[in-house]
Amino acid sequence: MPDKSNHQRSLPRIRVLQVEDSPLDAELILTELQADGIDYDVRLVDDEPAFVETLEQFKPHIVLSDLSMPGFSGQRALELLRDHSVDIPFIYVSATLGEEAAIAALREGATDYILKQNPARLASAVRRALREAEEQRARAHAEAELIRVQRFESLAMLAGGLSHDLRNLLQPLLLAGDSLQDYQDDPRLARLGALVRDCGRRGLEMVQSMLSFARGARRAEQVRAQALIDALALLLQGSVPRSVHLDIEVTDPELSFEGNHTELQQCLLNLCLNAIQAMPDGGILRVVTTKVSLGSDFFLEHEESLAGDYVRLSVSDTGQGMPEEVLKRLFEPFFTTKEGGTGLGLLSCRRIVASHGGVMRLDSIPGEGSCFEIYIPLSRPAADASALMDGDTSLHGNAEHVLLVVEEAGQLTLLTDTLDTWGYEVHASQSGTAALQWIEACGLPDLVVMDADMSLFTSERTLAALSQYGYRNGVLVLCRTDDRLDADMFPVPGQLRRLNKPVSTRALLQAVREALNNTRTARVGRE
Repeated sequence: MPDKSNHQRSLPRIRVLQVEDSPLDAELILTELQADGIDYDVRLVDDEPAFVETLEQFKPHIVLSDLSMPGFSGQRALELLRDHSVDIPFIYVSATLGEEAAIAALREGATDYILKQNPARLASAVRRALREAEEQRARAHAEAELIRVQRFESLAMLAGGLSHDLRNLLQPLLLAGDSLQDYQDDPRLARLGALVRDCGRRGLEMVQSMLSFARGARRAEQVRAQALIDALALLLQGSVPRSVHLDIEVTDPELSFEGNHTELQQCLLNLCLNAIQAMPDGGILRVVTTKVSLGSDFFLEHEESLAGDYVRLSVSDTGQGMPEEVLKRLFEPFFTTKEGGTGLGLLSCRRIVASHGGVMRLDSIPGEGSCFEIYIPLSRPAADASALMDGDTSLHGNAEHVLLVVEEAGQLTLLTDTLDTWGYEVHASQSGTAALQWIEACGLPDLVVMDADMSLFTSERTLAALSQYGYRNGVLVLCRTDDRLDADMFPVPGQLRRLNKPVSTRALLQAVREALNNTRTARVGRE
């Protein structure tokens, strides 16, 4: 005798749609399921309208159908089911199914067939059909995830190719904006410069965030709490129904911290959309950002205890709340309470928070609502570049000779104008060969600034030629963030340094000044 209690534990309660015009036959069929310990709910139909309506409303796990009925047939039921779903198993249970008809039924999409005269195999057929359907759904989900991953890989390749061109387009905006701000006696030009520079900087952030998202890598940047919440509010504009009141509060607009703007925006958006769905009849969605101090006793056993200042990002709703059994499984992969949900949203949120060195907290009361709180450790905010440059005489040059080697004419002009404005004697060359010709005519410069991406005479060949000419001073190489710079390509240790493109005015001037100071120190040491 099979262990019926074990069967009940192994198979959850199922919904059975039974197509049968004989109540007695229907009862005999269900008796086989009961005898095997299968727990079920059943709906009995014998015509097409009832079958279609029950498919939509009852959402069965399996269909058990007779072959022939007055005004309806098993073939028609199978056809309607396959139009509705290809995943739901369909088993014929009939007294008139011959061998040829059975083979034809399987070809048409039936899962199995059982003769009413010999129903002993019915329960095992139902179990097998449900198991195979579940395995098929799992395979389909895995295939969909594989396709999604492959799409992201393609996106990463595309983003990597586009990033170089986009950085080259943004470079003039950053340099031109800083140059225009020097005209403080003309307020219109100064304002235009600030606008151009800020647009270029934001464009760069978007490119870097796109690359970070596509590649799954995390890039650290200074995230302003106000900017993060403003961007979130903009994204939510079309998603918040009129019945939901959105309440946003940022206690300190100047609060900033190290993180990834795009990832945190994605995390908050996910939490907000979940909160909206938890309030089908309306309510209040509240997003609050504030600074808090956490002690070591705040952290759980499995969390790293790092007491200090944190930014708290909280998303709360007045919706349905969650029972204890849902809370226990909330971060399980593929667990979802939403129809059509992936079960990966909250798991992704927790990964993003963990990658920022932060922690999450959740408080939920059934019937009252839920509140998610994200805690991200604070770091010292970065100072504004234009403010740092105001009155900073340490960045000015003393007529040092700088050899600038950049193929792209627009970038070359702006870089030349910037260095010239700040007191350097600049010679601009659009190729490595032109730079070497200048050296032959005028001698060695105090500093070389060159683009890593040169096609006619590569940066590696230019560096090797500089070494042969006896150049031993500093070299600044303008690189893409994903470019690898081999320090061994230049024979003087410590004199080769990279600058990520697009470079800001301050970063350029500071790097030039440091390189010249290092050269001077090295020269004094040799003497």
